[in-house]
Parts: sequence; C-alpha cells; structure tokens
Amino acid sequence: MPDPHKSTSISFFNRTKNTMVAANTRVADSFFSRLQGLLGSSPLQPGAGLYLIPCNAIHMFFMTFAIDAIFLDKENTVVGLEENLQPWKLSASYKKARGCLELPPGTIASTNTKLGDKIETHP
Repeated sequence: MPDPHKSTSISFFNRTKNTMVAANTRVADSFFSRLQGLLGSSPLQPGAGLYLIPCNAIHMFFMTFAIDAIFLDKENTVVGLEENLQPWKLSASYKKARGCLELPPGTIASTNTKLGDKIETHP
C-alpha cells in the first residue's frame, strides 16, 4: 500500500464497503500545510479531500463551512468519525489516530463508512 504522505494527491478507497471515499485528496504533512488545512479555501467538492498527517484531533476555528472527518490509524483502519463538523467546533481526540481525512459533509453517510472499516490509499 502506498504511503499517503509521500504523494501530493491520492485517493482513499473503503475496502470494507467497496466504495470510493475520496478520489482526489491533497496531503498536508508539514507543520505549515497542516496549520493552513482548509482555512481560506472553498468548501470541498464531492470526491475531494484533505489528509492531515500526523493528526489525531482537529478544530474548526475560523472555518466557514462544515466537513466530515475520518480518523485513521497507522494501518488505515477507521478509528474515529465526525459527521457534519461545524465551524468553530472541536473534534474528539482519537488516541489511536495517525491521520485525519477531511471530506465534504455527507461523505461518511453516503459511503456508509463505519468504525473498523479498512481504507486503502492509491496514488
């Protein structure tokens, strides 16, 4: 499996549910790219995402739109889910998480992603 922080754009596929979660995902793997995150950007379009690594919790301070967030451990198993996380809110902290996949709201429901699902990454 490719290492997601070695590529600038990757896709995330839910192997458990056989569904594409995000076909075009930007990787934020440096201090500044994680700090910037989605601040100042337009709402994510369907199929797009941002993968923050390392990351085990997120905040929505200064954001202007909601997101879904999927937290993955080092084996890309889903260990946390935050649906429709609103601006100015905090996610829970997921101790086992290695990274966070930020997605358009409704993505978790539409892909039926659940805790324990196995996610594959592809360049």
